Amino acid sequence: MEFFGLKEIRSSLVIIDKIHDAAFDDIVEVKTPSGPPRIGRIIHLYGDTAVILVFEGARGLTSDSTSVRLTGRPLQMPLSEEILGREFDGLARPKDGLGAVFSKTSKPIENTPINPTHRIYPRNYIHTGFSAIDGLITLIRGQKLPIFSADGLPHNQLAAKIATQATIADEKFAVVFAAMGINHATAEFFRNTFIESGQYERTVMFLNMADDPPTERIATPRFALTAAEYLAYTHDYHVLVILTDMTAYAEALREISSARDEIPGRKGFPGYMYSDLASIYERAGIHAGKRGSITQIPILTMPAEDITHPIPDLTGYITEGQIVLDRALHKKGIFPPINVLPSLSRLMKDGIGEGFTTKEHPGIAAKLFAAYAEVGDARALSSVIGEEDLSEKDRNLLEFGKKFEQEFLNQKNPRSMNETLALAQTLFGGSPL
Repeated sequence: MEFFGLKEIRSSLVIIDKIHDAAFDDIVEVKTPSGPPRIGRIIHLYGDTAVILVFEGARGLTSDSTSVRLTGRPLQMPLSEEILGREFDGLARPKDGLGAVFSKTSKPIENTPINPTHRIYPRNYIHTGFSAIDGLITLIRGQKLPIFSADGLPHNQLAAKIATQATIADEKFAVVFAAMGINHATAEFFRNTFIESGQYERTVMFLNMADDPPTERIATPRFALTAAEYLAYTHDYHVLVILTDMTAYAEALREISSARDEIPGRKGFPGYMYSDLASIYERAGIHAGKRGSITQIPILTMPAEDITHPIPDLTGYITEGQIVLDRALHKKGIFPPINVLPSLSRLMKDGIGEGFTTKEHPGIAAKLFAAYAEVGDARALSSVIGEEDLSEKDRNLLEFGKKFEQEFLNQKNPRSMNETLALAQTLFGGSPL
């Protein structure tokens, strides 16, 4: 069914009246006399008037020459195992030149999070190769563990390394990578990293570029998670989903909210941003009766490096911890520059220790945290009275802090879990714990 003429065009939204047989969340085709049809989604209905979000943007549309065709279905993604080793744009259209996916099934992208009664508590870990994460902020299978970063910090390099190094022993493993608002150089960096590491064939990429319409970013993570759910729950893969940058996603959400004349919340973001972010993050987990799992690493750049900003603040409430990158460590040339003190993995205690890593792991991690926390006090005291006037204990702490940062946090090559724990032992002179 097709309707001609628009009542209003507002930013990325079009409003049409005298419409019937439309349903909320249905996909429509927005047609113009020139150019291909654009994809839109009905985001509001009142009476015979519909508000439509045009994913490709409303630029170039005119009120009198635009028509809207109802499809009668929600936004769906064609799926098969052929999506592995493929690259798509932000609306899941192939951009690798290999043609359309031979689809065995299609699923709506607006899936619901796992019913809490059907969730399996996350246990066992994913090995990332980074000592700071594996030893102290362990990533647990089925967890959602965000990375809090800032402009100029190497979150892209860290994300690429995690994606190519992450493994689960003796299990089917795949990576779904979704980028929102990145430039072409960054996209090429990720593409080359996956290819050169030999991991491209186990990876699905969704790329929304900086010059793509911002409204497209609303759909990109949902396409990625739909692909992840298919691989995990239909083909028994353990899937690691990396979403970057969730700040670009939230800003697109704010833009749409502003176009709808909604009452703004903190810093202009919509009041429903918490539930919107939760609809993405809560799709991680382990489903009862399924062999696969979905683990999420959302990455966000904190505006003005403010961890209390609404985006990291709400993300921290929804997820199970955070990995915080630190500019001071980055300036020292440490990679990855993870500040372990404000970082946290809330599920770590249930996925390490005897039966998972080693029985000594929890004790080693606790001792490292405690010692490094004291390093901060010793450094503060040293800045006041000078290092030469410190006690022997405080001087030892300063030396420990240097070794911890340069030898444990800083690394060029991936380490096994045993290597990480052995290195931690040497920081204490090999003394028993």
